[in-house]
Amino acid sequence: MEITGKTRLFELLDTFPELEETVIQAAPAFKNLKNPVLRRTVGKLATVEKVAQIGGLDTLAFVNLLRRQAGQPEVVSQDEEPQTELPTLSEDVPDWINGEPQFVVDGTKMLAEGDVPLNKINELYEQLEPAGYILLTTNFEPIPMIDAARKQNRRWYHQLDPNDPSHHLTYFK
Repeated sequence: MEITGKTRLFELLDTFPELEETVIQAAPAFKNLKNPVLRRTVGKLATVEKVAQIGGLDTLAFVNLLRRQAGQPEVVSQDEEPQTELPTLSEDVPDWINGEPQFVVDGTKMLAEGDVPLNKINELYEQLEPAGYILLTTNFEPIPMIDAARKQNRRWYHQLDPNDPSHHLTYFK
């Protein structure tokens, strides 16, 4: 298997289990990959590119680090390894997140307990009232969950907690 930015994390670690520590060091939010249930769920959603983004790393540099450790030649240009933009919305806070959330999901706690926040959010969508929204709190930008919401044509908005910049607030509707 050739390692690229599009390589799924589950496939990467299944083929190269020795790269697990490198991934966790690059993006500590992925430390829960040691949990087999989370590895199967989050690992199938997340790509090497997403790990780099969450870890605040250059995707090409991270891909090359993994390739070197796996004994593969480095990719030498952006043309060989295209990068995509992080999903973003307007800087303006959307009107639909005014008031209190209908549901609050502590993603950091769930991951520590071996649960998957994406599954919980998908369950809560079914109970969401027309004016309601879900607030997900995490200690990292939950890019795989944002991507899943986008694929489901759901609205979302992400911001750092103004009271604690180490916490991320992601709103789903």
